[in-house]
Amino acid sequence: HLQAVKRILRYLKGTTNLGISFYRSQNFSLLGYCDAYVGDKWERKNTSRGCHFLIRCLVSWTSKRKSTIALSTCEAEYVAVGQCLTQLLWIKHQLEDYDIYESSIPVLCDNTTVISISKSPIFHSRIKHIEIKHHFIRDYVQKGTFKLIYVKTEEQLKDIFTKPLQEDRYIWLTDRLGMELIGEQ
Repeated sequence: HLQAVKRILRYLKGTTNLGISFYRSQNFSLLGYCDAYVGDKWERKNTSRGCHFLIRCLVSWTSKRKSTIALSTCEAEYVAVGQCLTQLLWIKHQLEDYDIYESSIPVLCDNTTVISISKSPIFHSRIKHIEIKHHFIRDYVQKGTFKLIYVKTEEQLKDIFTKPLQEDRYIWLTDRLGMELIGEQ
């Protein structure tokens, strides 16, 4: 644990001038990235991660370790998609209060099985163990509220929230998240 604390403190010290940029736009488009990470070698509990963009600007992010163990990678990814969708729905409803409506919100996911499950119940026998509370994803995809889109794992933006990274990967991710140096360096 001491190593993790030291790593966090070094990160905080080295990024005091890093901030998130927001730019003006007439296009109020929403976008989500989501993924699951099973990095806990002992307990095998996964971490759901996601980042949510409005006008191509990062407005929220999550990284939450689950209290239960997923029985498959697919289940862990499906739960992560559900968590991402609930946050995007909340943002969508906030925008609707201001008469800004989104028709089909893209959600980028690196698991093709999850995308297939969201479109069709054909895989039912293989996913019976996934709790019904997560199947709201399929309803929203079929209604057209969300569109799950495949993204290569290396293009996922979520790694910055849970993994130690090489410098070039870290720089690429902070740039994609809209993070820039602010103030004096």
